[in-house]
Amino acid sequence: MSSRQPTLDEVAELAGVSRGTVSRVLNNHPHVSKKALEAVRAAIDELGYVPSAAARSLATQRRGAVVLAVSSDDPALFANQFFAEVIAGVNAVIEESDLELLLVMAATERGRDRLTRILQSRGADGVMLLALRENDPLAKVAEGGGIPVVYGGRPLERAPQHYVDADNRGGAREAAEYLIASGRRAIATITGPQDMHVGVSRYLGFREALALAGLPAHRVVHADFSEAGGAAAMERLLDEHPDLDAVFVASDAMAASALRVLRERGRRVPEDVAVVGFNDIVTAQHTHPALTTVRQPIEALGREMTRMLLRLINDEKPTPLILPTHLVIRESA
Repeated sequence: MSSRQPTLDEVAELAGVSRGTVSRVLNNHPHVSKKALEAVRAAIDELGYVPSAAARSLATQRRGAVVLAVSSDDPALFANQFFAEVIAGVNAVIEESDLELLLVMAATERGRDRLTRILQSRGADGVMLLALRENDPLAKVAEGGGIPVVYGGRPLERAPQHYVDADNRGGAREAAEYLIASGRRAIATITGPQDMHVGVSRYLGFREALALAGLPAHRVVHADFSEAGGAAAMERLLDEHPDLDAVFVASDAMAASALRVLRERGRRVPEDVAVVGFNDIVTAQHTHPALTTVRQPIEALGREMTRMLLRLINDEKPTPLILPTHLVIRESA
């Protein structure tokens, strides 16, 4: 009979859980499901696994961590109300656990290399991804790390196994339907980036509503979700389509700039041009006039991403989650 001692990886394989779960069981970690706990204990008994003193010491000294990896290298990210609310939601759940939160800006090769080093050193138990572009290399880096991954918003090219998203398409459709019901007929849109699922989804929702109403949907300018992008897009729409009487703007940051441009160009809101945004960030309540917008549960997005990741770390099997949106009517429409 072999005298070789079973390994932690063999315990994990027999129990049908991750290596990290076995480690948490050995160290009496509170975030382990009853099912996983029983499976690990049974595997330990069957294999006769005995952790070495060195391994136990190392494990008890390490505090678990999760990564929020954002596909952006813009230092202004932290001033962006959308991302600030997402991070607040993530942190609210992390504070209830004994995990650390690592924030990685990973739009560049250097940022992705940093994430790779964290994963290779087993410095994280899971990863959340945010703001991915089409065929974003960040997804490949995270998926290759051998730990649970949750997407905040679906990538454009595929639906991953684990993600939390908002009903972007339905919210945009509701916004356009509201404009149509109010009697507007020359309706324009300023979209988000068309290499992001969120940008494409909101544009599709807008187009669906106009198609069902038999209205043309050619008054379109694609932008980038930024205030500067929204202002430039509104200028272009007014130059190319001076007859427009309404505009659906795919983010509140862009909509706030669009309101300013309309005022500078002598257009009254909502008398001449109705405006509807998307997100319902704090800014929407303080524009002039106050912005009608689609409320997206942004902080809830951060919370639910984190809860899903913790369930995956705990070897549970959560399903994708789509958060509802709804229209908040204020003075601009």
